Amino acid sequence: MPNQPSDAAAHLRALIACRSVTPADGGAQAYLADVLSRAGFRVDRLTFSAPGTADIQNLFATIGSGGPHLAFAGHTDVVPPGDEARWSHPPFGGDVAGGMLFGRGAVDMKGGIAAFLAAALALAAEGGPKGTLSLLITGDEEGPAINGTVKLIEWARSNGHRFDAALVGEPTSTTRLGDTIKIGRRGSLSGTLIVNGRQGHVAYPHLADNPTPPLVRILARLVDLELDEGTADFEPSNLEITGIQADSAAFNVIPAAAWARFNIRFNDRWSLTSLNALLRREIAEVAEGNCEIAFQPNPSDWFLTKPGALVTTLSETITAVTGGAPKTSTAGGTSDARYFKDVCPVVEFGLVGDTMHQIDERVPLADLDRLTAIYRGFLDRTFRG
Repeated sequence: MPNQPSDAAAHLRALIACRSVTPADGGAQAYLADVLSRAGFRVDRLTFSAPGTADIQNLFATIGSGGPHLAFAGHTDVVPPGDEARWSHPPFGGDVAGGMLFGRGAVDMKGGIAAFLAAALALAAEGGPKGTLSLLITGDEEGPAINGTVKLIEWARSNGHRFDAALVGEPTSTTRLGDTIKIGRRGSLSGTLIVNGRQGHVAYPHLADNPTPPLVRILARLVDLELDEGTADFEPSNLEITGIQADSAAFNVIPAAAWARFNIRFNDRWSLTSLNALLRREIAEVAEGNCEIAFQPNPSDWFLTKPGALVTTLSETITAVTGGAPKTSTAGGTSDARYFKDVCPVVEFGLVGDTMHQIDERVPLADLDRLTAIYRGFLDRTFRG
């Protein structure tokens, strides 16, 4: 247990030691609950469930009362380490070498949680916020994201909490700490195209119905789509084929079915409804009535936080600590920030993400300290003016 509340590196080493590969928790949230409760936070440990998914541990911690109410969101779950023998330092060891702290989750995003934890504990030690500070920590961001942040927000609101702003500690910086704040993300829609045919011998095709030619025609139509050229706030939308299969397990057998997976990242020219209609229309023009679409659960819509107090306060704090002004961006994949879009203004800001999900994921100790300083300054500006 760290001796100083501002010791972000000690917090990070303790969190990395927890093998919290989705959906396992490995003790990460118990560690946070202990540290926060001893600092005066009210802590709720919450387990959410859904049919067909693993039970997920979540944490909601709050201190203070009244407004403004700032929420910090993060996730303690991490992706698998891969071949651990390829790591120069154990992925769950939290080793420090050459000014770097190594471990799975060092960047995505136990490092962000550790830095914010250190900043929040320092604020609590100095009398707490003039308002309310909450931490929403899930163990289900890298997985299906069904039993995590979305349900934490629902639970908090059903228990009377109203958020004025939210900060998600994802690794948004690109080349140097503080160069980028994410103010939005494109939406994401995934699905599977399934063409059903009739199995048969390749020497007697008239007795079978090969599903692969119509699937190829459909895919050719979809990959040639130019969805848009981008908008003022977002990159162009794009559709990518991510998997194709039609296997009868024999060279001389026509398969009974063929399928392909796809994902669309879409901007504010589109909605989930309009994309659904587009796909069905395009497929209908080339298919022969034997194609169906199965959309994956939990798609995400695009969101955008317009300029305002939240973006300004965070930008000014980053500039004060680093000496450089951040740019705002909507690039990259989806995150749990999307669940706040209908609740309050939300931004994402955190470490440089150049080693996330990689072998030897690591964070410079100097960046960890600077991120703690930025978070602490942001808290002071938010709650103390």
